This record gives sequence, C-alpha cells and structure tokens, in this order.
Amino acid sequence: MRDQEKMAATPQNDEGEGKPTAEDADNYARAVETMPGMEELLRRAELAAQEHHDAWLRAKAEADNVRKRAQSDIANAHKYALEGFAGELLAVRDSLEAALAPGNAAKDAFRSGVELTLKQLTSAFEKFSIKEINPLGEKFDPHKHQGIGVAEADADPNTVVSVLQKGYSLNDRVIRPALVTIAKSGNSA
Repeated sequence: MRDQEKMAATPQNDEGEGKPTAEDADNYARAVETMPGMEELLRRAELAAQEHHDAWLRAKAEADNVRKRAQSDIANAHKYALEGFAGELLAVRDSLEAALAPGNAAKDAFRSGVELTLKQLTSAFEKFSIKEINPLGEKFDPHKHQGIGVAEADADPNTVVSVLQKGYSLNDRVIRPALVTIAKSGNSA
C-alpha cells in the first residue's frame, strides 16, 4: 500500500526515467483534486456510522414496542378470557335470585325457577364446550374418573357402578374428574 502511495506521489514519464514531465504533473494534480482528503473520508464515515446508529435505535425501539404490545395483549387475554362465560352466568344468578325472592314462596314456583336456572346453566356450558362426565356403566378411566371405592356388583370388573359426583371437561380437557365407585373383580376376596 505504501509503495503505491509513493508511486502516486512521484509521477513518472512513459520512459520510466523517474523524472516527471509536465503532462505527468498535470495528471497527478487532477488525481489529487478528485481524491477526497482524509478529513472528508472521516466525515463521510462518521455520517454513515451515525445513520446506522439511528436506524439501529429505531429498530430497537420498535422491537421493544412490539414486545410490550404483545405482553399487554396476553395479559388482557388472560384477564378477560372468561368475560363471555361470566356474562352467561349472570342470567343464572338472576334466576336464582328471582327464585329466592320473598314473594315466590310457593313450592311449584321455586321448583320451576330452579329448573329454569339449570337449563340456563346447561346452555352456558354447551356454549363454552363444557361437557358433563357421567360414566355410569362405562369402564373405569383414570384420566376422567377418580375411584373412591370398590363395590360388589353384577358388572364386569373395573366398571363404574355408581357416580357420586359428575365430572366436567372443557374442550376435551378434564377440569374435574367424576367421583365413582368401581365394580370389584370376581376373584377378589
């Protein structure tokens, strides 16, 4: 690199004698005028570095904003996930309050109010994919049932013979297993 600078600094004529000619001097002067100086190159490099730094800062800020927006959206999704379900349950609460109102003392009115409430609750469960697990007569499934006892019964071994509490699943995921009694195998003592 330094050899090239020296050659550029000392123009030579075509005969290679090392003595500059007037034409060589003019060519050298034009080349020096068109080459930017070190200060100009430094200024250009600093401007380019500043532009890259500004672009990086903007990209970083945008990424932070996207991350914060996503976190906020996730928090709101968790916070308000049950909003529709809660709205459906309000009608159930209203029906229960109406059934317990002081003016509804008649047994038939109370019963019909409770039946209406159960229908509303069942409708809300269906709307939000909550399904009942009532396994009477089915084979015991430890993923859906919780066995709390065994009993002698005229049923195949490991068959559910009574359901003490129904279970429920949400979108095929068990949220409460059914509490069941299981038939004893015939060879148990």
